[in-house]
Amino acid sequence: MPLQNLLPGDLKTLQNLLQKVKTNTDHFMGYPVAKDFDYTDLLPFLNYPMNNLGDPFVDSTYAVDSREMEKEVIAFFASLFRANLDDWWGYVTNGGSEGNLYGLYLARELHPKGMVYYSEATHYSVQKNLHLLNMPNIVISAQENGEIDYEDLERTIGMNRHIPVIIMANIGTTMTEARDDIAKIKAILKKLAIKNYYIHADGALSGSYSAFIEPRPAFDFADGADSIAISGHKFFGSPMPCGVVVVKKSNRNRIARSVAYIGSMDTTITGSRNGHSPLFLWYTIKKLGIEGLRERAVHSLAVAQYATDKLNEIGVKAWRNPNTITVNFPAPDPVIRQKWQLASENGWSHIICMPNVQKEHIDALIAEMAAQPVLI
Repeated sequence: MPLQNLLPGDLKTLQNLLQKVKTNTDHFMGYPVAKDFDYTDLLPFLNYPMNNLGDPFVDSTYAVDSREMEKEVIAFFASLFRANLDDWWGYVTNGGSEGNLYGLYLARELHPKGMVYYSEATHYSVQKNLHLLNMPNIVISAQENGEIDYEDLERTIGMNRHIPVIIMANIGTTMTEARDDIAKIKAILKKLAIKNYYIHADGALSGSYSAFIEPRPAFDFADGADSIAISGHKFFGSPMPCGVVVVKKSNRNRIARSVAYIGSMDTTITGSRNGHSPLFLWYTIKKLGIEGLRERAVHSLAVAQYATDKLNEIGVKAWRNPNTITVNFPAPDPVIRQKWQLASENGWSHIICMPNVQKEHIDALIAEMAAQPVLI
């Protein structure tokens, strides 16, 4: 349908933007965003102001919403993350950073005098969240692969054993997708006789597919997590950023309060919440199911191994953490980094083999890299 009531110059601006978005989407492998989705069936919903304000499990006087789908989405992830059948709650967020903020918020309410521990490889948004919540914190060293240094963690907690412990565990760091082992962290807390603690798992990318791989990483409620946040636009795929946070309902009850104006409970970070995002996640879950999602994970892992092998074949020292889809290698020529939008840090770049990445994409990138010198 032709655009109505736009000046020719404004119409041209939109057309240019669309072309730019299409071109740049074709050439990026440095960021964890799935682009193999088709939500054509959901287009009619964009004609309505869908808003899931308030608690998804409490009815509101605002009824243009997708609460029923959102509740199904949360139930799916609660089961996937092995939450206690009678003690889980959550909501669809604007992204992983909001989910992490919520986890830290609950931890602060439970342990107002607690100390937050997180590794130096933690996503930059966590420092911002800690500043917003005014929570004291200590940065722990990371191992070479990006995983938290458990010896440093034990030593540091040991020097502050009188203070409640709040752990921000990385289930996939930004650059190397290293996973902190929650079972090992729990063992440290037990060894030090720490009774008051809270463990939040930042599973932005890796947490969304870790349940589908073997051996299963120690990252969820059964392993000791008190809350888990993931991004929805990464492994699952969405036209707009979104995420999911799942917590223990018994902890959430500590912050809940009734709001007469909307006829619901104020239990989330934001007031108005996107009512369309839950539809995208619900649609993907229903369309693919557990087996379809597992196939996505298996595909991504296979392509990541293929990329690692092919890079090594041309003399590029590529590596990845076990059972991850992020491949790390010395930063290539700036022209290549710009074209393929490769995230780079301290002389290293990575590609993230999302479900949409195929072997031919890897071959195209490697062909260009083989013709350029590698920056060491």
